[in-house]
Amino acid sequence: MLELTINGETRRVEVEGDTPLLWVLRDTLGLTGTKYGCGIAQCGACTVLVDGTAMRSCVTPADSVVGTQVMTIEAVERDPVGAKVVEAWVEKQVAQCGYCQSGQVMAATALLKQTPKPTEDDIAAGMTNLCRCGTYNAIAAALRQASA
Repeated sequence: MLELTINGETRRVEVEGDTPLLWVLRDTLGLTGTKYGCGIAQCGACTVLVDGTAMRSCVTPADSVVGTQVMTIEAVERDPVGAKVVEAWVEKQVAQCGYCQSGQVMAATALLKQTPKPTEDDIAAGMTNLCRCGTYNAIAAALRQASA
C-alpha cells in the first residue's frame, strides 16, 4: 500500500512500489490525461510534475514519489502558471492530433515555473517532448505568450 499525493489529494493505492507511476495514474486512479507514448522516457507524452519538476511517469517508480506533490494534466489549470499555459495553447491553436499535448503542457508549465521569462535557448532546451505533428513553432509561440 502506497500513499501518494496526486493533484492535491492523498490517495492510497495497492500497487507494487516499482510499478511505473504512469500505470498507477491511468489504471489504478483513472487519470487518463497522462498518455503512454514510448515507455522509455524519450517522447514525453507521460510527463507529470513532481514537486514542480517535469518527470516522465512511464519510468518513475510509484514508491519514488511518496511524500511529494504529483500534478497531472487534470489539475494543471488550478496552478496559475499552468492556467496561463493552457490559455496560450488554446489561443495559439497548438494542438493538431493532440496526443502529446498533455505532456507538452506539463513540460511547458514546469519550464515557466523554473524560468518565468525563458529565452529561445531556454525553450529549446526545456521542451524536449516529441510531437509527431511538428507543432514546435506553435509550442514556442505559446510559451512566449504565456511568459509575457
